[in-house]
Amino acid sequence: MLLSKVDVVKNIMEKERASVKKLNDYLYSGDTVLKILQRYAEDLKQSAEETHNQIDLLHCNFVLQIAELLQHNEFLTSQSQRIREFYKLMANEYPFLAFTFKGRIKSLIRAEAKFNGHIVEYIYEYYIEHGNYPSLPELKNYLNCFRDLIAYRIVISLPKCHLIEGEICVDEENKHLYGIANKLLGFLEERGFTAELSSYTGQKKSPLLRESVSLYYRDYVANPENSGYRSLHITFYDNIARCYVEVQLRTKEMDDFAEIGPANHLGYEKQQESERAKRDAIPKGENIYFDDAYERGILLQQLELSKIDVNMFSAVNNSLVNDGCGLYRGRLILPYEHLSRFQNDLID
Repeated sequence: MLLSKVDVVKNIMEKERASVKKLNDYLYSGDTVLKILQRYAEDLKQSAEETHNQIDLLHCNFVLQIAELLQHNEFLTSQSQRIREFYKLMANEYPFLAFTFKGRIKSLIRAEAKFNGHIVEYIYEYYIEHGNYPSLPELKNYLNCFRDLIAYRIVISLPKCHLIEGEICVDEENKHLYGIANKLLGFLEERGFTAELSSYTGQKKSPLLRESVSLYYRDYVANPENSGYRSLHITFYDNIARCYVEVQLRTKEMDDFAEIGPANHLGYEKQQESERAKRDAIPKGENIYFDDAYERGILLQQLELSKIDVNMFSAVNNSLVNDGCGLYRGRLILPYEHLSRFQNDLID
């Protein structure tokens, strides 16, 4: 029986869909994270060449970038030492605060989810606004925006014993948080970092953030996300290590909300609802880049960590996880903790 041109095109598309390379396919062979990255990148590149899919090629380079960070991370010694100097400054200037400094390389699973999530979000929003799809150059340009594969987080807390009568803890912590943000930019720029202007437009400005630095911060404290998430984010280019880093500043209350609060627990269901709404809005088969990214993202959401087989990783369920390879939790770079004065007078 002769097939119509439409049927031929559909058959070709179905074959291409069946060959979509997904991270999930590489998580059951006992390989190391590096081996997984290498295999995934090779297959993405081969698929890109066979189907002339430039987004798969971009995806391949993104995966290789993660592999490079994990394999050749000697630069992190210099970088973390320079950031540690700010920890010392804080310990001297804010002895009454308790705070933590943490650094990490984004986990493979979260990085993959973010890459595909960006594709889905961008195409969906473009389609809703314009009624058609972004051009390939527009999509490629949008995906050149990942600056948080390496990130450092500062979390502060003001012990109640240091509150003066009449002071409100939340207000005082916010004052200190913005004060630290005002100092951070200049401090790091003196040590080889260059701050990037924020792409976050139309945000309300806190009077606590100096005008000279406000253009560099994405202020989710004055402009909370719909989920309730609050934090200060700033991106730097490290001219010595030649890579981008993101620094996040939060109070303990903000950090609790992000890590163990209702947004964290309900996020999975809400995310699924949101993704389904996007899928319903974009007819299947009309945009291969959306279709591929959506499929990869949904499969990652449905991943049962207890069933995967990756070297140095084990899990009882999706909450009880022992990650020794950076697959799910990320690779830790910098853990420093400072107790408030009168709890610990020692500064390393």
